[in-house]
Amino acid sequence: MSHPYDLVVIGSGPAGQRAAVQAAKLGKKVALVEKGRRLGGVCVNSGTIPSKTLREAIVYLTGHSQRSVYGQSYRLKAELTMDDLLWRAQNVVEAEVDVIEDQLRRNHVELVCGFATIISPTEIAVTELDDADRRLETSAIVIAVGTTPSHPSDVGFDGQTVFDSDQILDLKKIPASMVVVGAGVIGIEYASMFAALGTRVTVVDQRGSMLEFCDDEIVESLRFHLRDLSVSFRFGEQVEKVEVGTQGTITTLASGKRIPAETVMYSAGRQGATEELDLDAAGIEADKRGRISVDAHFCTSVDHIYAVGDVIGFPALAATSMEQGRLAGLHAMGETAKTMGECQPIGIYTIPEISYVGRTEAELTSDSVPYEVGVSRYRELARGQIVGDPYGMLKLIVHAQNRRLLGVHVFGTGATDLVHIGQAVMGCGGTVDYLVETVFNYPTLSEAYKVAALDATNKLRTLDRLLG
Repeated sequence: MSHPYDLVVIGSGPAGQRAAVQAAKLGKKVALVEKGRRLGGVCVNSGTIPSKTLREAIVYLTGHSQRSVYGQSYRLKAELTMDDLLWRAQNVVEAEVDVIEDQLRRNHVELVCGFATIISPTEIAVTELDDADRRLETSAIVIAVGTTPSHPSDVGFDGQTVFDSDQILDLKKIPASMVVVGAGVIGIEYASMFAALGTRVTVVDQRGSMLEFCDDEIVESLRFHLRDLSVSFRFGEQVEKVEVGTQGTITTLASGKRIPAETVMYSAGRQGATEELDLDAAGIEADKRGRISVDAHFCTSVDHIYAVGDVIGFPALAATSMEQGRLAGLHAMGETAKTMGECQPIGIYTIPEISYVGRTEAELTSDSVPYEVGVSRYRELARGQIVGDPYGMLKLIVHAQNRRLLGVHVFGTGATDLVHIGQAVMGCGGTVDYLVETVFNYPTLSEAYKVAALDATNKLRTLDRLLG
């Protein structure tokens, strides 16, 4: 059956944008529905782009990255305001929105601004922002609506004293103290940012640690660094209530502890933004957190309806969401599309950064895989001294028998860029010997790969020698 559109995408974040453009590049007629007045979704408007720009402004204006060189009192600007920090974020956001608009226009993707509701597996109703109603008939649908912060009923969010991660850009001033509820990626990123600004931060989480999917040694390095910035941790603790007074907040834990702070940032989970879509009309179910289950090609239980991005759950990162959208766009249009490989990088924009690709020591130990580790520390690299990063490290995990690279874990300046060297080697099935034999520019942080590779191969050589 023929429909006016080959594909309708709901949501203009990284996943939806890539799905729409990919289908359009195949010569298909595509419409993209966006409920907001600005394109880009949470990623561009209140999440990834502004938060990472805010981080960059903090690192630069506080002089944080140069304090090991010029002393702990060094600051580029003595008195910082939220306006100082957010000015740069606003400019970057505007530029990104312009780029997205231009890309959609050049690829002839029709933009429909309004709220989408699925009427049937092939029909979508849109209440446009001017209150006009419109119906879109389509052969395929991609759901890329993203997520919204969870708002427990017993927490009184006001966007100023008690706020979620999407509201943080509305802060009027830098708080003197803050409780961060949730030690996931978003919570720890913001905890490190405000700690770098001099805010006294307390992190609370009911789990036993933070970033539990990361390598233990890397997480411990970050935890040590955050403690050095006076961050306190309360793990294994449940928040019972948050009270707001005239002078600030009191966060009461189930254990009876009470934590005073000027502000509270609640970052304990996100919900898929599927409530208003009426998924039942399409024959699709979401779980209790609003997330949609998909197969390896991002197809839902209905074979021509796809879901991509944060709405399908972990890893819920912009980079993976983009690739999910591209692959779904291909598959939905009947093109041959590979599935996502396992060699996907994870980037966490704390201060300093964390990034990794591949497996952790704990995972390999659990699976009884023999391995050796090679480590390079930034303080031993000339470039590490030049950039003033004495904390950073790069860790390689190497198979003890076939010498293949199994994991790369980086902590420190440029971690989210550096990890791609290891990703490329792993993607090609490369061994640690490739890194040993490669010449890296000097002085660079990339040289850490060769130092860590030599460390690993020396350990493997010792084993071989002892075994005779």
